[in-house]
Formats: sequence, C-alpha cells, structure tokens
Amino acid sequence: MAPRPDGPGRTVSDLLDEITTAVAARGLELYPHQEEAILALLSGDNVVLATPTGSGKSLVAEAAHHAALAEDRVSFYTAPIKALVSEKFFALCAVFGAENVGMLTGDASVNVDAPIICCTAEVLANIALREGADADVGLVVMDEFHYYAEPDRGWAWQVPILALPHAQFLLMSATLGDVSDIAVDLSRRTGRETAVVDDAERPVPLSFEWSLTPLDETVQRLVEERQAPVYVVHFTQKDAVEHATSLLSPSSAIGKLSQADKDAIAEVIGGFRFGSGFGKTLSKMVRRGIGIHHAGMLPRYRRLVEQLAQAGLLTVICGTDTLGVGINVPIRTVLFTGLAKFDGSRQRILRTREFLQIAGRAGRAGFDTAGYVVVQAPEHVIENDRARKKADAKNASMSAEKQAKRKSKAQLKKPPEGMVVWTEQTFEKLVNGESERLQSRMRVDNAMLVNVLAREEDAFPVLRSLLQDNHEDRRSQLRLSRRALRLVRSLVRSGTVTRLDEPDEFGRRYVLTVDLPEDFALNQPLAHFALAALDVLDPESETYTLDVVSVIEAVLEAPRQILFAQQRAARGVAIGEMKADGIEYDERMLLLDAITWPQPLAELLEGVYEIYRGTHPWLREDALDPKSIVREMYEQGMSFTDFVGRYELARSEGLVLRYLTDAYRTLRQTVPEAHRTPELDDLVEWLGETVRQTDSSLLDEWEALSDPEHVARTVAEGTPPPMNRPISAQERPFTIMIRNAMFRRVELVARDDLDGLMALERAAADRTDPPGEVIMTRSAWDAAIEEYYAEHDRVDLGPDARGPSLLAVQRSGRRWEVRQTIHDPEGNHDWVIEAVVDLDVSDELGELVLTTTAMRCLGD
Repeated sequence: MAPRPDGPGRTVSDLLDEITTAVAARGLELYPHQEEAILALLSGDNVVLATPTGSGKSLVAEAAHHAALAEDRVSFYTAPIKALVSEKFFALCAVFGAENVGMLTGDASVNVDAPIICCTAEVLANIALREGADADVGLVVMDEFHYYAEPDRGWAWQVPILALPHAQFLLMSATLGDVSDIAVDLSRRTGRETAVVDDAERPVPLSFEWSLTPLDETVQRLVEERQAPVYVVHFTQKDAVEHATSLLSPSSAIGKLSQADKDAIAEVIGGFRFGSGFGKTLSKMVRRGIGIHHAGMLPRYRRLVEQLAQAGLLTVICGTDTLGVGINVPIRTVLFTGLAKFDGSRQRILRTREFLQIAGRAGRAGFDTAGYVVVQAPEHVIENDRARKKADAKNASMSAEKQAKRKSKAQLKKPPEGMVVWTEQTFEKLVNGESERLQSRMRVDNAMLVNVLAREEDAFPVLRSLLQDNHEDRRSQLRLSRRALRLVRSLVRSGTVTRLDEPDEFGRRYVLTVDLPEDFALNQPLAHFALAALDVLDPESETYTLDVVSVIEAVLEAPRQILFAQQRAARGVAIGEMKADGIEYDERMLLLDAITWPQPLAELLEGVYEIYRGTHPWLREDALDPKSIVREMYEQGMSFTDFVGRYELARSEGLVLRYLTDAYRTLRQTVPEAHRTPELDDLVEWLGETVRQTDSSLLDEWEALSDPEHVARTVAEGTPPPMNRPISAQERPFTIMIRNAMFRRVELVARDDLDGLMALERAAADRTDPPGEVIMTRSAWDAAIEEYYAEHDRVDLGPDARGPSLLAVQRSGRRWEVRQTIHDPEGNHDWVIEAVVDLDVSDELGELVLTTTAMRCLGD
C-alpha cells in the first residue's frame, strides 16, 4: 500500500488501481475473494471476511486502512493480545509510514492522534462506551473476530458494533461459522450493506490423516516423507517440553543433521546468549533442528525458534495450541497429539473452531504446495490396533483346524480412568465440521456504567440500547438490564453518582460526582489506588522502601502460576516443621489451609482498599492481590535464575519476565517523587537490569515506543537482534547485585541456615560450564558459624548492617574480590565473608556469578 494519499475525492476505481499497483509491486496478485472484499470496502460496505488461514486477510485490512486514509477517516485495527497489536503496529508503520500509525494497548500509547490506531479490543470498546456515536472512528478492522465468543472477553468485540453506528466494519477470522445474523444486524445499525466473503479456496490445500502409530514413529515417518517442518501440538507446556527433550536422546532418529544444516543454524544463532537452566537445553535442541514453542518461554527464545523456522532450519517443533493465534511461521504439517484439552475447569474435546484454527496453520502460501494435518489416536487405541493385527497375523499362519481349536484373541486395553476419549469418528466430525455459531457474551459492570455516565448526554437511552438491543436473547437482555439498575442504585448510594432534581443542560438526570482519570479503564485499573495507599505508609519505617514495592505489587495482575508455586514451597516447609513438632496429620492438613504465598501489608492494604472502593465502586471487590515477587527477590539477593530455580518455574520463565517487566514499568511510572528514596532508585535500577539481562525485548519495545524517531528507524532498518550488553559494565545495578548477594549470606548466617547457604554455593557452581566445585563446603560453613557464635551472641541485621562501609569490592582484572563485614552486637567488626566475582562468566550469563571463598575472623 502507498503512504497516506494527498487527499479525498478519488473514485473507487482510482483507489482500486492504487491498491492493485502497490500489491503488484510486492510481486503479488489479488485472489478473487480479496478483490471482492476490497471492492465492497471501497464502495463503503461492511465486510465479514471468513476465509481460510493463509488466504491474505491482512492485505484486505491494509486496503481498508488505505481507503479510510483517502477519505480522511480515522481507522482502528484491533487484536486480542498486546503482542499482536504491537506486531501489527510496526507492520502498518512499514506500509503507511510511522507518522500515520499510532498504538494504544493500555500500558503503551504512541502517536495517539495518528489516522490509523492499533489497539486491543478492550481499548476500542471503552472508547465506544465513553464517546458513542461522537467517537472519531471511521473504520474498524477487528482481527481474530472469533474472540467475540470468548466468555470473559467477548463483550469487547460486541460493544463497538453496538455503539459506533457511523463506523465501517471489517470483521476477520478463519473460523467464524454462520455469521448471517451478525451481518444483518451490522447493516441495520450502520446503514451500510454488509458483504460476507467466505467462499475462498485455500491457497494451499490440506489433507487429513488419522494415525495409528506411536507418536515418535509418526514424527519419524513424516520427516522421512519430507512433510517437515512438523509442528507437534501438545495441550500442556509440560508435555511439549518433555517430548522435545526426548527427541534429544541418542536413540532418536530426529535431529541428525548434515554439516551444512548445522552450519546454517549456527550462523542464524550467531552470538545469541542462552541463559542457564532451560536456555542450555534449548541451545542443544535448536542446534539439532528441534524447536519448542509455548507461551511460558522467554520472548527471545520464542523469537529465535520462529526465526529458525522461518529460515526452514527446524525439522520438528514441539509446542502448544498457542500456535493458533498470531505466529506466522512456515509449517508444512500440524500433528495433533490428541483432541482433548483442559479448558480451565474440565477436560473436553476440542471444538470445531479450535481444531480448524490450529489445523489451518499447516501449509503456508509461498512455502508449500500442500499442507498436512495428522491426528494421533489415543495410546490405548494404538496399542489395541497393534494387538489385533498381531493376533490376526498369528491366526493367519495357523491351519483352519488349529484356528478352530485355539484362535488367538487380542488382549485389549481400556482407556485410563477419567480420560476423555476421542475416536476416529470424532476426528472425521471435526475435519468435516463447520465452526460453531458465535455466541454473544455481552455483560454489564460498574466500569461500563461509569464510562457511559461520563458522556454529556442522558445515559439511560444509551444504556437501554446497549442492554436491550444487543445480540443476547430477550431473557438475557432483561437480566442485564436488572443488573444495571442494581449497579446504578449502588453507585448512587456510594455517592459516586448523583440524581439531579431537574435535567441539566445535557438532559442528564444522573451525573458522576468524581472526576475520572483520562486513562480510565485503559491502564492498570488500580494504579490510582496505589497512589492513595502510598500515603498511608510510614516514611520512618525501616522497611519503607520495600513497603512501597509491596503496594505496587499488590495492584499488578496476579501471575497465578508463580503464586501457587510460592504457596507450594511455603506449605512444603511448613509440613516439615509440623512433622518435626509432632503435629498429627489431620491437624497438619487444617493448618496448611491457612498457608498461602507471601502477602506483605495484606491487612493494611485490604482495609485501605475497602475504604477506597466506597468512592470508586467500579473496582472489583477482589481486584487487590498482595504478593511478594520483586520484594522477595531483592530481599534475598536472588537473580532471575535463582527465583525460577527455587520455585521450579522453568516452563514459566516468560510469565516471570512479564511480571517483572510490568513491576519495573509501574514502579517507574506510578511512584511519585514524594515517595521515592535512594534505596528505591537502587531497587528500580537493579530490577531494570535484571529484566534487560534476562530478555530485553519487552523492555526495549516499551521504551522504544516512547520515542517516535526510534519507531521510524526500527521500521526503516528492521528490528535488530537485542544486544548482549555486559552486565559487569552496568556499574550501579551490578554493585547492587553484589551487595544483595553478600548480605543474603549474612542473613543466612544469622539464622544458622546451612541448607540456604549451600543452595547459594551450588547455584553459583552450576552456572559455570562445565559446572565447577563448591569452595565453601557445608562443613566449612558449619565450623565458621560455630566459631563466630562462640565469640558473639548474634548477628545484627539492622539498617547499619547493610551500610556501604561494611562492603568492600576490589575491582581488579576480571575477578573481583569482595568482602562483607558482619555487624556484630559489640561493633567489633572482626568477622567477614569473602567472595570472588567472575566477570567473564557473569557477562556470558547476564547475571551475577559470585562464589564464597571464606567466612573467617580477621585475627586468624
């Protein structure tokens, strides 16, 4: 597509010529269905584009934006997840110029006055609620429109259709099902014709197969038959990782590459830094042409796998069904390991839409002439099939007389208890089926009401239209209306809304008594509560800085996998202590119910939140979630690898990274100057460097988006691979890491915690390649601690114990010597812990590698 046209006034034919010329310049030609959809859009119609994956929907969307630009209309592109919004933002910048494209995702806003805006569906829905028909929205492109049927989020795909009558719509998805009702309704609301374009041949035809061979045999056959790359779909991250790891075994025939392929992979990898833990395993995998892909991975690892796949260098990729959304890599074969998944509440058979969405990733235009979809039968079915064949072969070799006397029968297995079983009939039904009709998921809550009440018009006709003229059935519409009335009465009782005796100049009888922030419902919903909560903290407290962190952590979205891992660890420790204390089993189980993840300031924050909700009733009752992830890492001197290792979160590294990134951004953006301290600045510096060294991509993207020139440069040059900046060269955060690591050892000495000390030493030794030896053994620590306590009653851990005067760092060469003086009660300062920091290994891994060499008395 061309950059922004000079002005309005060109005919449909002119615009079509411009679009086809731009497409031809890319070496492409429009398919008939693309031309049909584009012509309808240029004529001013709405379009529902329900064509197969790989059939060029993005090109139609670009044409829609081009047409809107030509008519000086603002157009919006929406997607279900922030990563896709960001990806599309840069793609549209490359087409239309960075000056013509903006982005709103809730935690990033770029060039918001641009004529093309990329945003999440929820952001557009909130704009539609607050501004309605007056919103400056001329065109809406809704990608992945099948999310309309998502139980928790579908309302955001419906609200723009209900509330933006002047907009033109392009609704896109490969798996929409029957959308005739939506098309008719869209025409009624907008006064535009609505074209449904769903008759398109798939550019790359698919063939489907039911497999009765064990999984590894199926994979091997597909590779031998030149049907690779193969994407093996698992329905848990655990299964994906275990399968990929099994392919590394010497007995596996997968991964035996030619030297040329190995060299090509090595060239793409280049200086890419693999971290310790899962990174080492991934390095081995990809060098043998084996990939892994799931949402829990670090983004840089996922991108490397995608890059290698796009270069055609991966034979097999083991992943989850996240492949169905957003990833654009050439996959020839999609191999389902099953047809049942856990949906958060129960195990169930895949819906037709889910199956077709994933299967549609096989066979990509420009890469393949055919795509293949293979579905594994359940293991017991495969074994039974083999048993029958074996019995049949044995019978066939017998004479008729022997068969009559002792005909062999196969010993058939039953499915495991509780297993949801799929059959060949299930497979055929999914292959031949059509996506289920989209189900309306309209809802009403306080945030929706407050958005509408903020308008300068009478809210009740607007709400009546939203709640009684939507896509729900009549019974559900009445239920929504009754709920809205209850919520409005609650808002009035709380004082958030006032009922006027006479309508005001806008005809309103109900008005808000609070001023909503400009970013209401777009950014972190509790960010403003955090500001109020910070004011109740005691600035004189020794823990003030860490309490500020706890306030911020309490308003961040809860990463449940991390919190449950912390809870499991806490309960494991508690069980050991209770057993040692002789507590009986039944009592132990009762006591365990009260043990959860760490929740600093929970009682204080919950009390403040209850008061705050009195004047902000649109906030959910359960939105506040006290937790300690950043605080725990900082207090205990843990690196990213330490934290992941302690809580066994190797499969969820990406989740940990996203949480730390959100915490860093919120600490930087939300905490006002009045609540900042030098220690908080140190902590934020440490956290930012921890994130950058683990995976800088999320942080780099966020910081780059605040710099329009950087966006333009990135579009022009392409996104470069993240640089591996030496951690030892980042003096301030690196020094903070050293200080925290040394003081963590002091704290463990104070508790006489030999297990904790040895865990630190083993972790440091394991970070070298090959792993090194532990210098401070358990017996050495034990003897030193015993000798210390023979001279002193305790270790003082007060504020002075962390003072800079007690830490000495000898910066010489590539091995720094560190000495932490222990603050004894008498103030003799005659005991020290000594360590060395290996700068080369630290830079290679992107985290501090510190090895304790001694704990000793200076007089010795």
